[in-house]
Amino acid sequence: MQVEEYLNDIAEREGTVHLTLIDPASQSPEAAAEIAKAAVAGGTDAILIGGSTGAGGVALDQTLIKIKEQVDVPTILFPGNAGGVSTHADAIFFMSLLNSRDINYITTNQVMGAPIVYKSGIEPISMAYIITEPGGTVGWVGDAKLIPRNKPELAAAYSLAGKYLGMHYTYLEAGSGADQPITPETIGAVKHVLGDNKLIVGGGIRDGKTAKICADAGADMIVTGTIVEETDDVKKKIEEIVSAIKK
Repeated sequence: MQVEEYLNDIAEREGTVHLTLIDPASQSPEAAAEIAKAAVAGGTDAILIGGSTGAGGVALDQTLIKIKEQVDVPTILFPGNAGGVSTHADAIFFMSLLNSRDINYITTNQVMGAPIVYKSGIEPISMAYIITEPGGTVGWVGDAKLIPRNKPELAAAYSLAGKYLGMHYTYLEAGSGADQPITPETIGAVKHVLGDNKLIVGGGIRDGKTAKICADAGADMIVTGTIVEETDDVKKKIEEIVSAIKK
């Protein structure tokens, strides 16, 4: 089964997919593998690997190699630019930052990375990437014109554009370490226009209660990243979040 089919199947059967995001720049490859192993033990469905800065090259390759030695769930690239592509992953979120002011994040990095994806046989999963307030580091690096928290109709319009351009997934991102998640109103408005297309939500989700609010509002997939770097018990934290969002 391909990775996209795998994720869609979980969303249909269990209600919501859980994805753990690991930044290769935040720890050693060995430590990243231990985080991934604990997250899988806690019930996460797949491991995302990527970051906004310093997340490419040898560090990315070695992190993927070590993670794949420890887990059997899919590994999915979450690249900040063309340098975030590695031949060691199972799939890649092939995304365009639709609300960026910089064409490099809309099409140029995609053009540079596409031949590598093609030659390596990594599965591309097309995705519209949309950053909302507060945006965090990714909003600054990607030069995003942030979607205001009180303007769900703007997020819905961008999401529709991505859907009409043929993108299968939409990712609403508040930014790593955001002090609050995306509002249920925004999530609901976006899911309403997306219909059967899958909606991913990340940023500011640190506990089961928050994750459930996002899932109940319409998120098909929940991403947690910063919290796995901060907690002393990754397995327990992931279990808390996963148990809150599954049927």
